[in-house]
Amino acid sequence: MGAMDSQVPIVVIGAGPVGLAAAAHLLERGLEPLVLEAGDQVGAAIREWGHVRLFSPWEYDVDPVAVRLLEAQGWESPDRDALPTGAELVESYLAPLAATPELAGRIRTGTRVLAVSRQGVDKTRTVGREGRPYVVRTVRDGQVVDIVARAVLDASGTWGRPNPLGAAGLPAIGEDQVGAWLAGPLPDVLGADRKRFAGRHSLVVGMGHSAANTLLALVQLREEEPGTEITWAIRGRSPARLYGGGGADGLPARGLLGSSLKAAVASGAITLIREFTMTSLTPPAEGTAPVAVAGTGRDGAAVAFSVDTVVASTGFRPDLEMLREVRVNLDPGVEAPAALAPLIDPNFHSCGTVPPHGEALLAHPDEGFYIVGMKSYGRAPTFLLATGYEQVRSIAAALAGDSEAAARVELALPETGVCSTDLGDSEAAEAASCGTPGVGFTTGSEHGYSAEEPPPATGCCGAAPVSVSLSSHGG
Repeated sequence: MGAMDSQVPIVVIGAGPVGLAAAAHLLERGLEPLVLEAGDQVGAAIREWGHVRLFSPWEYDVDPVAVRLLEAQGWESPDRDALPTGAELVESYLAPLAATPELAGRIRTGTRVLAVSRQGVDKTRTVGREGRPYVVRTVRDGQVVDIVARAVLDASGTWGRPNPLGAAGLPAIGEDQVGAWLAGPLPDVLGADRKRFAGRHSLVVGMGHSAANTLLALVQLREEEPGTEITWAIRGRSPARLYGGGGADGLPARGLLGSSLKAAVASGAITLIREFTMTSLTPPAEGTAPVAVAGTGRDGAAVAFSVDTVVASTGFRPDLEMLREVRVNLDPGVEAPAALAPLIDPNFHSCGTVPPHGEALLAHPDEGFYIVGMKSYGRAPTFLLATGYEQVRSIAAALAGDSEAAARVELALPETGVCSTDLGDSEAAEAASCGTPGVGFTTGSEHGYSAEEPPPATGCCGAAPVSVSLSSHGG
């Protein structure tokens, strides 16, 4: 983009871990980043699930270039083997990183991106398109402002865009009317949200590890609070894959998760509805009475009951509306960059089978535009945070003209990933390890309700319900 390259910033959408890492890498390359975050603080989405413990240790939760910025300010790393909660990730890493002199003036919080386009041309215009800067339309305090950018990295994540509860990717009838009865994908059952669940009837929908952890928290609450009822609905015929191999599981913590859940169902603490298709949700005529749930179960039999709260562990999907005027090449199924999609398709891959990848697989027809982090995985639930850091390292090199560094793979994943769960079992946490390369970060959507069962467990460290590349933009 010629003479204006040094003056016009590269816009990074989202101030989560990958967005801030992108800014750090751009700065190291002598490029000027501008980070736009919809939330009032960096890591706004992570703060919403701050009670959840990650299942990778600190060693794999931080970006090397970001760490260099922090250490220059006297930052000391937490115990590299410890497992942080989401809140600890923000307070001990993201917030200090955003406060460094290099980044502090380059982050605008409370700024939501509405759309991205090319300056002076719409999506249909081809002649004269190449080389034009981008226009990033934003809103802040009710004021709409267009920001000119030489390149754009969309690290806005998928938080805030949950998959619907209904079948075929569509909301159940009435789903849009029952927001007051929906608890969100990662409620703090034993903490801040306890009163909402104690002594009440809850429905958890989904068959990923997010659902499993919520269910087990509810089981503990049931033991402490009489009258607490738990119903679990899954699309699949059997929860066997989530139950796993129990004591024979290659991942002890995952085995503990599955065997504990299996025991809770067998004991009657959890009522399981298999092959469930939700068709409608009907709010009560008045007050805060239970919401009516209707659908079909095994063999198409009608199922109807009422619950006080619905937990939708159904996965997430990317917000593509803001990108309508950008020429992107996305896989029609996974909604990830077309070259990346075959490597992350959840029908065939778990997080342990996805290789590190960089700029070449993330490029789109509009040069200088990239989707990175969790959003780059579209509807696939297998994202690794360390892989997101490698994405932005490679892209920063490419934008700086260092094609050799952009093409290199500099991320060395361990021979055995390091995993844990949010079960509060320290021995299981310490014992858990992956059989194939893969640092343990998957999404809160993990294998959610929309994908009937998790993909084969070939080394995916998928034992905790976390997504760490999400920003509050992600919807």
